Amino acid sequence: MTLRQGIAAATLAALAVAVIPAWACGDSLGASTKRIESAQWLLVYRSTPEPIPVGRHFTLDFELCPRAGATLPADLRVDAQMPEHRHGMNYRPSIVSPRAGLYRAEGLMFHMPGRWELVFELRDAKAAPQRLVQSLQVG
Repeated sequence: MTLRQGIAAATLAALAVAVIPAWACGDSLGASTKRIESAQWLLVYRSTPEPIPVGRHFTLDFELCPRAGATLPADLRVDAQMPEHRHGMNYRPSIVSPRAGLYRAEGLMFHMPGRWELVFELRDAKAAPQRLVQSLQVG
């Protein structure tokens, strides 16, 4: 293999990992997934345990798939809030990414029952942060 062929193969492999078609987004997460969609993004997630318990830590596994020429964000944050009570979680989750577009957020806890909004904030140095939000009824 020539150097040029090696570079081309590496580039194609990187693109194959970074660009996941919308129809395949979340396939690696298995059953019981939920979706949040926008013009630029498809986010598929699943919680462990399911359903999300009150007063116990839970984990979110999620896949973020860009659409319409978008690229994966430089930074991603996960949070949750209770709009009616005007407060959020008492814990800050940690996020790891085993591969491009696939993430795990650990250490989330909904400390009381009610309506929560799960918030995924996507940040890039060149653009304003974007938020993907889903409302959940817990407990």
